[in-house]
Amino acid sequence: MGILDYVELPAQSVGAQRNFYSSVFGWDFTSYGESYAAFEDGLCQFALNGTGQHQGKGPLPVVRVNDIAAAVAAVRNAGGTITLDVFDFPGGKRFHFTDPEGQAMAVYQPASD
Repeated sequence: MGILDYVELPAQSVGAQRNFYSSVFGWDFTSYGESYAAFEDGLCQFALNGTGQHQGKGPLPVVRVNDIAAAVAAVRNAGGTITLDVFDFPGGKRFHFTDPEGQAMAVYQPASD
């Protein structure tokens, strides 16, 4: 089963965006380098991606799964399109896809402890 785990926004200036959301909502962000930060205290996390790498053009819902290969197969079998093949990142593995109407999402499997 997949769990909507976080929403990621593209950010030209992670520091400025971080300050904005901290001021508005009182969120404390965890930095993952200078170009990525996440508010991790809610049921659904909120991340700012300023890396330019694997960055969407708008909000990107990200679903956590236990088996990324099965998720890739399920997306394809249901008529979705893989737009970015599975890749490694510091937190595990991830891929991006669009649903049959073109909505972009991502799926990740956390790294094993």
